[in-house]
Amino acid sequence: MLDDAFRDGWGWWVVALAVGVPVLLVVLTEMINGLRRRNSPLAGPLRLLRNGVIPVGALFALLAFAIQSPADQVWTRVAATVFGFLVILLLLSSFNVALFANAAEDSWRKRIPTIFVEIARLVLVALGLALLFSWVWDADVGGLFTALGVGSIVIGLALQNAVGGVISGLLLLFEQPFKIGDFLDAAGVRGRVVEVNWRAVHIDTGSGIQIVPNSSLSGASFTNLSEPDGPYSASTSVTFATDDPPHEVMALLVEVADALPMLADRERASVSYSGAGAYGVSIPVAGPADAGRALSMYLSWVWYAARRRGFALDGDATDPIAEPGRLAEALAEIAGTLHLHDDDLEAMTQNSHLERYGVGEVVLASGVVPDEVRVVVSGRAVLAIEVDGGRVEFTSAEKGDLIGQTALTRERTQAVTVAGEILTVLVLPLATIDELIRTRPRLAAEIGESLELKRKLAGEMLASVEAQRGSIRQRRSVSPR
Repeated sequence: MLDDAFRDGWGWWVVALAVGVPVLLVVLTEMINGLRRRNSPLAGPLRLLRNGVIPVGALFALLAFAIQSPADQVWTRVAATVFGFLVILLLLSSFNVALFANAAEDSWRKRIPTIFVEIARLVLVALGLALLFSWVWDADVGGLFTALGVGSIVIGLALQNAVGGVISGLLLLFEQPFKIGDFLDAAGVRGRVVEVNWRAVHIDTGSGIQIVPNSSLSGASFTNLSEPDGPYSASTSVTFATDDPPHEVMALLVEVADALPMLADRERASVSYSGAGAYGVSIPVAGPADAGRALSMYLSWVWYAARRRGFALDGDATDPIAEPGRLAEALAEIAGTLHLHDDDLEAMTQNSHLERYGVGEVVLASGVVPDEVRVVVSGRAVLAIEVDGGRVEFTSAEKGDLIGQTALTRERTQAVTVAGEILTVLVLPLATIDELIRTRPRLAAEIGESLELKRKLAGEMLASVEAQRGSIRQRRSVSPR
């Protein structure tokens, strides 16, 4: 009987399946484990091949060839149907891995929305099953395809508006003219994209989430403010009096803009003059997200800077602190700091003036030799050292403190002085402060002590920063690669 089995051929099938299938499963298991350790997407199709296709294929081969079961037996057809379905899934999974799993970020394969891939997979599975049933069970699928076609037309006509919106959304997702985080100016809405789906785009306008249907975006033009890559220009217009010299005004506008912390690296602002006292300002910032804050800070700083220069922003040059009474009050408040006598106030009134600075404005830059000394009347200034493009604060100047004492020693400043609050200062020419020091030795000693203290604090802060740098470099050098 055994000889008959091998003579008929099915005995060899049994031996081949009994030996080959376990060996093949072991080999596939080792391959899958290796691919999983490398996080390879190819492990998915191989897992389906090991767990489904090979076992069911072996069962089908056993029924169809080894046992020589008649073709019309129901279990053979069931095994053939399951085996064919698993083969279809394996082919689609392999195709997905080969085409989309390792797609480059800027390729068309990466831009295809997942829903498109899922719809295509569903259609291919349906077609594959129809052909499989036609081959294994001799089913007539032509009538089914006809019914599905007619049904699709009826449903499409009934839902054409809704389907049109969905198709517009899918096409928008496929083209991807913008991404999450981009700033759009579309359909009267301006803001940052926070969500994109098949039906609508969600835009954060700063005062709420505006939902814009994809059909509206696909049927109209819109502006992606985040493209192309590079600095984004925040633009505004300002007006001065026609009596103000245009070139001096333009220099002031550029100077204020270039001091903004939001200014893009290695970029400078530009100003154009269109006549009648009107100026256009373009400020390069990192992106649209910084534009609003940059313009708000810029316009406030321009107000203070214009008053300090005596220019008439928006045709108005009036400034309350320019009134003589305010200067006399300020001198009286700081008289003790400068050791002033009653007979000194009139002379000081002739030689000094008040200035105001907005929050964040640079009062005195680092690396310059001042030609004036400022005394804080109200508010607070912050002294910081500039390190690696940033600022590290080390002390502050309160009411009665002096700013720019290095003018007396003719040395360059080590620190940058920034207005921490709305700051009002009394500005004294160098000749005036020299005369005060000459006649008041105590004032000279106090200024010298203050200057030495600031130098000490700046030195300690620099040493601390250098120590932190050394610690970071040491950690990087010993960290495992």
